[in-house]
Amino acid sequence: MAASQLYTKFARVWIPDPEEVWKSAELLKDYKPGDKVLLLHLEEGKDLEYRLDPKTKELPHLRNPDILVGENDLTALSYLHEPAVLHNLRVRFIDSKLIYTYCGIVLVAINPYEQLPIYGEDIINAYSGQNMGDMDPHIFAVAEEAYKQMARDERNQSIIVSGESGAGKTVSAKYAMRYFATVSGSASEANVEEKVLASNPIMESIGNAKTTRNDNSSRFGKYIEIGFDKRYRIIGANMRTYLLEKSRVVFQAEEERNYHIFYQLCASAKLPEFKMLRLGNADHFHYTKQGGSPVIEGIDDAKEMAHTRQACTLLGISENYQMGIFRILAGILHLGNVGFTSRDSDSCTIPPKHEPLSIFCDLMGVDYEEMCHWLCHRKLATATETYIKPISKLQATNARDALAKHIYAKLFNWIVDHVNQALHSAVKQHSFIGVLDIYGFETFEINSFEQFCINYANEKLQQQFNLHVFKLEQEEYMKEQIPWTLIDFYDNQPCINLIESKLGILDLLDEECKMPKGTDDTWAQKLYNTHLNKCALFEKPRLSNKAFIIQHFADKVEYQCEGFLEKNKDTVYEEQIKVLKSSKFKMLPELFQDDEKAISPTSATSSGRTPLTRIPAKPTKGRPGQTAKEHKKTVGLQFRNSLHLLMETLNATTPHYVRCIKPNDFKFPFTFDEKRAVQQLRACGVLETIRISAAGFPSRWTYQEFFSRYRVLMKQKDVLSDRKQTCKNVLENLIPDKDKYQFGKTKIFFRAGQVAYLEKLRADKLRAACIRIQKTIRGWLQRKKYLRMRKAAITVQRYVRGYQARCYAKFLRRTKAATIIQKYWRMYVVHRKYKSKRAATIVLQSYLRGYLARNRYRKILRDHKAVIIQKWVRGWLARTYYKRSLHAIIYLQCCIRRMIAKRELKKLKIEARSVERYKKLHIGMENKIMQLQRKVDEQNKDYKCLMEKLTNLEGIYNSETEKLRSDLERLQLSEEEAKIATGRVLSLQEEVAKLRKDLEQTRSEKKSIEERADRYKQETEQVVSTLKEENTLLKQEKEALNHLIVEQAKEMTETMEKKLVEETKQLELDLNDERLRYQNLLNEFSRLEERYDDLKEEMTLMLNVPKPGHKRTDSTHSSNESEYTFSTEIAETEDIPLRTEEPSEKKVPLDMSLFLKLQKRVTELEQEKQVMQDELDRKEEQVLRSKAKEEERPQIRGAELEYESLKRQELESENKKLKNELNELRKALSEKSAPEVTAPGAPAYRVLMEQLTSVSEELDVRKEEVLILRSQLVSQKEAIQPKNTMTDATVLLEDVQKMKDKGEIAQAYIGLKETNRLLESQLQSQKRSHENEAEALRGEIQNLKEENNRQQQLLAQNLQLPPEARIEASLQHEITRLTNENLYFEELYADDPKKYQSYRISLYKRMIDLMEQLEKQDKTVRKLKKQLKVFAKKIGELEVGQMENISPGQIIDEPIRPVNIPRKEKDFQGMLEYKKEDEQKLVKNLILELKPRGVAVNLIPGLPAYILFMCVRHADYLNDDQKVRSLLTSTINSIKKVLKKRGDDFETVSFWLSNTCRFLHCLKQYSGEEGFMKHNTSRQNEHCLTNFDLAEYRQVLSDLAIQIYQQLVRVLENILQPMIVSGMLEHETIQGVSGVKPTGLRKRTSSIADEGTYTLDSILRQLSSFHSVMCQHGMDPELIKQVAKQMFYIVGAITLNNLLLRKDMCSWSKGMQIRYNVSQLEEWLRDKNLMNSGAKETLEPLIQAAQLLQVKKKTDDDAEAICSMCNALTTAQIVKVLNLYTPVNEFEERVSVSFIRTIQMRLRDRKDSPQLLMDAKHIFPVTFPFNPSSLALETIQIPASLGLGFISRV
Repeated sequence: MAASQLYTKFARVWIPDPEEVWKSAELLKDYKPGDKVLLLHLEEGKDLEYRLDPKTKELPHLRNPDILVGENDLTALSYLHEPAVLHNLRVRFIDSKLIYTYCGIVLVAINPYEQLPIYGEDIINAYSGQNMGDMDPHIFAVAEEAYKQMARDERNQSIIVSGESGAGKTVSAKYAMRYFATVSGSASEANVEEKVLASNPIMESIGNAKTTRNDNSSRFGKYIEIGFDKRYRIIGANMRTYLLEKSRVVFQAEEERNYHIFYQLCASAKLPEFKMLRLGNADHFHYTKQGGSPVIEGIDDAKEMAHTRQACTLLGISENYQMGIFRILAGILHLGNVGFTSRDSDSCTIPPKHEPLSIFCDLMGVDYEEMCHWLCHRKLATATETYIKPISKLQATNARDALAKHIYAKLFNWIVDHVNQALHSAVKQHSFIGVLDIYGFETFEINSFEQFCINYANEKLQQQFNLHVFKLEQEEYMKEQIPWTLIDFYDNQPCINLIESKLGILDLLDEECKMPKGTDDTWAQKLYNTHLNKCALFEKPRLSNKAFIIQHFADKVEYQCEGFLEKNKDTVYEEQIKVLKSSKFKMLPELFQDDEKAISPTSATSSGRTPLTRIPAKPTKGRPGQTAKEHKKTVGLQFRNSLHLLMETLNATTPHYVRCIKPNDFKFPFTFDEKRAVQQLRACGVLETIRISAAGFPSRWTYQEFFSRYRVLMKQKDVLSDRKQTCKNVLENLIPDKDKYQFGKTKIFFRAGQVAYLEKLRADKLRAACIRIQKTIRGWLQRKKYLRMRKAAITVQRYVRGYQARCYAKFLRRTKAATIIQKYWRMYVVHRKYKSKRAATIVLQSYLRGYLARNRYRKILRDHKAVIIQKWVRGWLARTYYKRSLHAIIYLQCCIRRMIAKRELKKLKIEARSVERYKKLHIGMENKIMQLQRKVDEQNKDYKCLMEKLTNLEGIYNSETEKLRSDLERLQLSEEEAKIATGRVLSLQEEVAKLRKDLEQTRSEKKSIEERADRYKQETEQVVSTLKEENTLLKQEKEALNHLIVEQAKEMTETMEKKLVEETKQLELDLNDERLRYQNLLNEFSRLEERYDDLKEEMTLMLNVPKPGHKRTDSTHSSNESEYTFSTEIAETEDIPLRTEEPSEKKVPLDMSLFLKLQKRVTELEQEKQVMQDELDRKEEQVLRSKAKEEERPQIRGAELEYESLKRQELESENKKLKNELNELRKALSEKSAPEVTAPGAPAYRVLMEQLTSVSEELDVRKEEVLILRSQLVSQKEAIQPKNTMTDATVLLEDVQKMKDKGEIAQAYIGLKETNRLLESQLQSQKRSHENEAEALRGEIQNLKEENNRQQQLLAQNLQLPPEARIEASLQHEITRLTNENLYFEELYADDPKKYQSYRISLYKRMIDLMEQLEKQDKTVRKLKKQLKVFAKKIGELEVGQMENISPGQIIDEPIRPVNIPRKEKDFQGMLEYKKEDEQKLVKNLILELKPRGVAVNLIPGLPAYILFMCVRHADYLNDDQKVRSLLTSTINSIKKVLKKRGDDFETVSFWLSNTCRFLHCLKQYSGEEGFMKHNTSRQNEHCLTNFDLAEYRQVLSDLAIQIYQQLVRVLENILQPMIVSGMLEHETIQGVSGVKPTGLRKRTSSIADEGTYTLDSILRQLSSFHSVMCQHGMDPELIKQVAKQMFYIVGAITLNNLLLRKDMCSWSKGMQIRYNVSQLEEWLRDKNLMNSGAKETLEPLIQAAQLLQVKKKTDDDAEAICSMCNALTTAQIVKVLNLYTPVNEFEERVSVSFIRTIQMRLRDRKDSPQLLMDAKHIFPVTFPFNPSSLALETIQIPASLGLGFISRV
């Protein structure tokens, strides 16, 4: 389909962004051809109009579907372009915390700046042997691929690690080397990696420096070749270095440093050994202070110096050489401080006695004057003469810096050579894997010669990389036989030609260096003239004439020409070098030895490393006219030659690429800077790989995978039996354009974007199907829900309506009754309320009316009095106011009138002066006079009227006054009467007041009395209530205390029980741990034993030179072997160092002549020893013959005594063992037993007493037999003693006669005297101790006598009772005694529970002691029985022999002693007899040549074990310890040989594990120990061993069984391991559940069941096969359960480990598959009745991981559920699964980062192992529970097929 058809609505695209590089957006409208603008919706919510480029009309990149995001391989992405790569890397790095990603054949490694737990040995084991695409990307996967290809193709490999400074190149290389050292299979050679790592501090100190981007930047490249032998084990390594940045020695940019070693020297200057170097602070030296940053934060240079010196010592650089290195380095620092003074423009001089130069000369051991002279002069040689010319100050400074750089470079090369010598191996190298740690593409603001060389090297590496990728693509297409079309990829050969071809940049630079007056400017002009406008890759900057630009494959880089010539020449004057060569300091001339050798451009030094700088050789004699310059090689030429050599090496190997990416410049952990990442991706060739892949057919599917994935797009009629044809038909219908895909032999190849289109079709089809399913399901669910709800509603309605009707009827009845009750009640209430209201109203009215009347009267009285007061007051006030007003008015009138009069007077005076005025005045005055006259008349009339009125008023007033006067008199009389009455009233009131006061006082007293009474009553009641409360509280407290005591007792009991259970569990865990440790040690011992045997055989093969004639076998071999095999544990630990030392001898080259001489000498010594031994034996025989009669009886007695000592040793060992068992029993009883166990009358106590009684009776019987035997032995001893005494006296006399010298006699006498004194003192001390012991024993005897008296009295009483009651009475007495004692102690210790508890414990111990004594007596009785039989038998034989040899006279003389006549023993059955010489034949036929399959099918299980045991029984019956030991030794060694020979055969290992366990059980069952005889029949008890205790052999057999079990587990693991991952993870047990996702170039193993793949059924069939074989061999059921548990643990651990390392397996559907597979395994367990074996529990981590894949992972509740569910998984495993969770379909969602952080926060307090993977090699400790056999030994028949006719039944 057309690409434009994919740009539909809601399609997601990538658009460029200046900040984020690429930003995601979504189309809001379908794109149509011709549109110039795209409507986009950004993720942050903004809408954008994106304009297309009108010229290219290129559409933005499409975004991959979400299910493809986070893929392991970038080539698996459907859309291959820069934003897709960047986004995929970011998602994996930030969200999933995955730092490794494949990009085709390239591994992209992003530096996390954090230590990750993904490099442990468990991870190495998980990746070992795996295909590269099967596991998640990892540096170990690349290393495993290289190692596998080296072994498979027998071709050398290379791992090319490149990247920026600080991207993690060195760390990646280190982990790759660690992987090789671990998987190479030889632990002893792993120290090569340690040596390489030990070289790191040295190489970092002399080759690393601080830059602006990295504090520890490698300023050189290195190529480490790790050598392997024919068995592909590491044998050595070699290092080559490239392009050391020498200019840094003399110049550092701002904020940068020189090499670390200089600052380390300055920091350690105060050390006493460095005082001679005369160093100081780093700021004191010119070469270390230019950068202005002498200190790195967090780095202690003094400590780093100590690490550097320690590493030098480890690599064999002696102290003298180390000090020599430091002298040279200090000399370089002092040389940098040498200053020059100009004399003129062409010459300069050094100040006299210049201190820096003198120090330099002293350190270098050169002449001061000579060095001073040649620093300021140079020698010029012509054809005829030689001139010495002074040089200018600038030239002298440059020459000084060049000399410093040259010395440093030589020292660097010398150190590298010594490191290579330390890593060199003498063994011939068969193949190697090279690890190239080289600088990546660099571009800075100012780029110089170093960056030019680095980028030139990266151009060459990129070309090799492109060709390799192109070659792989071509091979893939040819392999699949699809049409090969030329892929257009970037070929950087033009850029390489521009640099290295004839008249290229390097050629022109070398040519300019040869010119006498060549400068950087002239060289730049030559570059412009030669390449500008002629080569498209070469450009000139616009604003500079001293720079040029090269278009590299990664980016354009501008180089500054300044300094190119000087750095390329690297001019060092020969005279200065000669001065250094003539140094008295021996190490300095050693650095310049290679300068005298002429080396071709392509040759290398002896160390395999091409030197970087060389001093020119002298002119050859053949061409005397040539100057020395013509022989000098410029730095550019040297680098080009070394680079060509490197490319030749890489082209001769199979390359593997690791590109390291630096995610940010600030070293923040898991922080991703898109801009920096894109720059590095472009520079390291990852995007070029993507482009090459995208240009062809990047997506590739097998036909089966395509069919499984896109089956949903096919109809039923399209599906054919031929999958290939089916896929072709479907693709032709789905994608019409046939150029978009190609059909290969096994795969379908798709163009970029086609898989995304198919995924879109698949998602649409699935979405439509989901909608239809959802529609149908939802409709069915809703209908079902509706019917259920309708039925429920009808039922509810029926019941509700009936209930409501009943409730309504009840309501009506209650309402009617309530109405009647309310009527009467209301009437009653209202009537009562009316009465009360009426009575209250009347009372209120009477009081209110009286109150109102009194108030009214008081108001009238007040009003009347107030009126009177007001009247008088108002009158007085009116009068006062009137007078005041009148006075004021009059005064005012006077004032006004005066004023008016004055005015009038003034006017009158003025007017009077004029006549007219007077006239007018007179006219006015007349009128006024008339008016005034009229007014006077009117006033007179008024006056008359007023006078009349006044007269009338006076009359009225007089009459009223008389009337008032009479009233006043009357009132005065009444007032006097009132006063008298008032006096009486007052007196009465006083009396009333007194009475009231008395009444009040009486009332108050009464009230106080009442109050006191009430208070007293209250207080009394309160006291009573308080007492009651206290009583109640006391009762409650009492009850609480009783309850608390009960609870505490209960809690203490529960706590003790819990503690006991916990301690028991802890003891069981400790026991399991100890058992596991012991079995691991046993496993290690067996491994070392096998290795020892192998090395021994190899040594034998190497040393045994074939000689003619017969080969003699060492006769001591078998005995040595037996002694070696059955030594105790202590002997084993002592022998192990001896055994482990032998392989180390193998490494030393063997001198055969010396070996033969030593062998001959040993033979001679052995012959001499044999001669001496023969002579000694002959003399002893002569002495024995002379004293035959005297020694006959002592010899017999000696043999018997030897036998007795042997028996005593056996008894002591058995007693020791019994003591240990009793101690364990005592401990168990003291911890676990309840107090009731030891109480008198308890069952254990009764059993103890019964056993004690029976033992005492039996002992009395045996004492008599022992006394008889002892009397016989004493009589024999008395007969022997006189002879011995006589012999001793004779010997003493002979000794005295020999001492003829008096001096000797005196000395002997003095010695005897001192000896007697010493013996006397010892006797005195012994006497005192014996007296003390005797005193103590007397006290005990007295106590025992008293106890004996009591017991006799009790016995006398018991004897009077009938026999039936005696035992009961004695027991009753004992019970009473112990009870009384118990009660006494209980009363005694009632106040002290601790003492009582200690008493109880002592009681338990007493009981245990009694039981121990009982067992000891029982053992002693049985041992005495056996010894009595043996002694009686031997004494009888001796006496019979003596009677035969003694004459009749002797018989008469000697007294007759009682003789013990032995009884004739019965015939034994269940035993097999064989001859001693037939032992090897027995072992051969029964063990070595026995075929397990025939025995398991036709004969009874464990038949070889029964046969062997019956043979052992017969040897025991014969009391032949040599035969028993020999048979058991041969048996065990033969089983080991069989297992060593056929140890990888499950049937053989299972068969001998079963027989070994059966043999062990037989030894236990018939040992005669009671613990093993409980289930025996009486006949089987008769078959017990009688003479030998084989407990030690049982331990040896148990160890052998453990070794066989571990070997069985290893065989199981080897068989199951290839099946587990395929069957449990990859195979689709439920077809169609998990869809196959697109894969990249690194194809994983197909999950589709092909013919050769394993399925779950394969695993189940194999498990059933194992189970049936073990059952056929008669293996113990408990042992089968343990094997099943181990098998299931292996299955679960390997499955979970692969799940944790495979991102493609962490999905919802895969979780369902795993759970189904686990259910099938559980069903298998149920079928085999193994559910209680603990096998299911071992699968719990896997089950929880599968559940974790399926549960919801969104909310906090989900997080809580996950934390509680996944208790068998560690925090690291849970987080890893969540990080790896990958949706297979679009309907699934990824786990958010916030949810993972929530999980981590919730699990931060969980204490579990930080280890990510389970230990798949873990083996549970095995136990062999005792399983007795019911088979009778006498019934066993030996089949003729076994070839054992030489043995017979007894």
